[in-house]
Amino acid sequence: MPTTMKTISGILLSAGLTISALTTSALAFDDSDKSKIREIIREYLLENPELMLEVQQALELKQRVEREAAARVALQENKEQIFSSPNQAVIGNPKGDVSVVEFFDYNCGFCQRAMADMNTLLAGDKNLTFVMKEMPILSEASVQASQYSTAVYRLFPEQYAEYHNRLLGQDGLKDGNRARQLAEDMGMDMARLDAEASKEDVFDAFREVNDLANKLGINGTPSYVIGDEVLFGALGTDLLREKIDNVRKCGSTAC
Repeated sequence: MPTTMKTISGILLSAGLTISALTTSALAFDDSDKSKIREIIREYLLENPELMLEVQQALELKQRVEREAAARVALQENKEQIFSSPNQAVIGNPKGDVSVVEFFDYNCGFCQRAMADMNTLLAGDKNLTFVMKEMPILSEASVQASQYSTAVYRLFPEQYAEYHNRLLGQDGLKDGNRARQLAEDMGMDMARLDAEASKEDVFDAFREVNDLANKLGINGTPSYVIGDEVLFGALGTDLLREKIDNVRKCGSTAC
């Protein structure tokens, strides 16, 4: 249902509930009264359609505030798992003073753009950590690619950053075959890698990330956690750098 229709339905539903509530009060209306009231509401909305936009904006603001509040609680309750889970790779300085947690999918075009942002930030900031959360949600091909990527950071962590950049930077669909071929081209032990990629606890790592994403209100990639804030989308280096600098200055993304 289009957003406008949702808004109209919400307004009319609210009006209907009000009328329904009034019928139980001392000022009960008969069917004729209720019909007239509904017609008055309809005419008023048609004459003042901007009200529907105002209601929609108020609803979106309310939902955003609620989502941000829930995310802050979830962030505090799951901080160790978000920033220090063994089921994640690290790019940059593993002992950096600020960590940027990125949720990504190898077949996400915006994640390719975000990769360039990450590399720019890391090149200019030797005290920065990127925590990589594999969140293969776009296709089965993404799951297959992340199986090999996960195996790479478990077995050959020193090669993960290069592997991640080369795989995510490729054009076209990234699946298990392409992910495996890249590892072979980079000279990795394929017998060990194949065995690791097929382990059930690889999928447990994906489930952990999906569970965190649900708690944090993340439903797309790329998404980030920086300090005390959850951010959505490929935001660009300037905004990310501002958030990082603020965390250093005052411990929060908004000083």
